[in-house]
Amino acid sequence: MSERYSIGKVAKAANCKVQTIRYYEQIGILPEPARTEGNQRIYNQQHLDRLSFIRHSRELGFSLEQIREILTLVDEPTHSCSEVDRIARTHLEEVESKIRRLEGMRGELQRMISRCAGGKVTECRIIESLADHSLCISGEHG
Repeated sequence: MSERYSIGKVAKAANCKVQTIRYYEQIGILPEPARTEGNQRIYNQQHLDRLSFIRHSRELGFSLEQIREILTLVDEPTHSCSEVDRIARTHLEEVESKIRRLEGMRGELQRMISRCAGGKVTECRIIESLADHSLCISGEHG
């Protein structure tokens, strides 16, 4: 007989909240587990493995929809890996775009802070820059 887990044990093992597990079941990316006669959820190793997969994917920034697509492919093991590759490449492009925007934000914030003389608020270059977007040197942070 395979290992059986309560929802609390699965949550602890996967380092997530019980509510997250219930939500993943509700949206259909984690299969609903069997239940005891007392209506308690009973999870098995496959549930824990899938939950760990979802959690790791989320840590890497994949959206729930991307994870759903990948899991659909995982459930068809003979399917070509090219779709998974496409999803990962699209996600990488999104991450690289965010990095460019964050670098633009960092540069703009550094510039604003360097212009601040530490005087009165009425003369604050940070507030001036925040109030007037045209003073920004980069549009990459908007």
